Amino acid sequence: MIQILMVLAVLLVCGGVAMAIMFLVGTTKPIGPASPTRLWWRRFWAGPGRTAAQRRTHRGLLIFAVIAGAAAWLFTGWPIGGVIVALAIPGVPWLFAAASAEKKAIVRLGALETWTRRVSDYVRNGIGLQAAIIATARTAPPLLAVEVKTLAARLQAGTDAPTALRLFAEELNDPSSDEVIAPLILQAADAGEGLYSALVDIAQSLSDEIVARSTVDSERASARFTVQFLTAVTVALLVFGAFSAEYAAPYRTGMGQTVLVGLTGLYIGLMLWIRGLSLPPKLPRLLRAESDKPPVAAS
Repeated sequence: MIQILMVLAVLLVCGGVAMAIMFLVGTTKPIGPASPTRLWWRRFWAGPGRTAAQRRTHRGLLIFAVIAGAAAWLFTGWPIGGVIVALAIPGVPWLFAAASAEKKAIVRLGALETWTRRVSDYVRNGIGLQAAIIATARTAPPLLAVEVKTLAARLQAGTDAPTALRLFAEELNDPSSDEVIAPLILQAADAGEGLYSALVDIAQSLSDEIVARSTVDSERASARFTVQFLTAVTVALLVFGAFSAEYAAPYRTGMGQTVLVGLTGLYIGLMLWIRGLSLPPKLPRLLRAESDKPPVAAS
């Protein structure tokens, strides 16, 4: 009897995974306006801001999390235990990635500073802004090589400089990058003087920002260590509870599962709060896509 129930449970899990994929990816149903919930699930499934390989890894991790959660439910007899495992598999790496996200942003900012100084060097030698940008495509920093080469290709294809620079800003999608690109847009549109001095000042302000953000990032290291330590201890306790029948016995009851749900919710809220403290505040963009701009009222 137990074997039959396990087979039925596995079939139900596989069917649930298949239905979830169909829900997220879609079927042959005619395209219509998607609900906010479906849009959120699509973003969660696609993993915005990732490369194609990273998206495939992300989706595989989500599918593995569902299967592992079902297996944990069958092994421990805890319904909430399966949910915890399913949430922990993608959630723990996300918590630990808080430090790497800011460090990557700082390194990318350094690459932007290097590129700005190279553009200023070409401008100082008497080359125009558009020609200087195209010239830097050959020696762009690796972290910005794709974006800079795309910008140069657009300029060579005949795209006007302000439009190409706005598209460049959208690809970088960073408030600090906007502070560099906005003066370039003004210079390209107005063809004013003093571009070299402006570029040097921008590069210096980027250098100062890198130093400041690196200092703040090191001070936030203690909060990130707290997240990692508490997460590791919690995972160790869950593993111990799963293999210790005496320890896990109270949680097999309905009341025990209810308490475990409350504790899990408190823990997730605490981790989200601490992770928020370990990250810099989200600054507004200076340059926005045309679709993001508020519509102009008709007179």
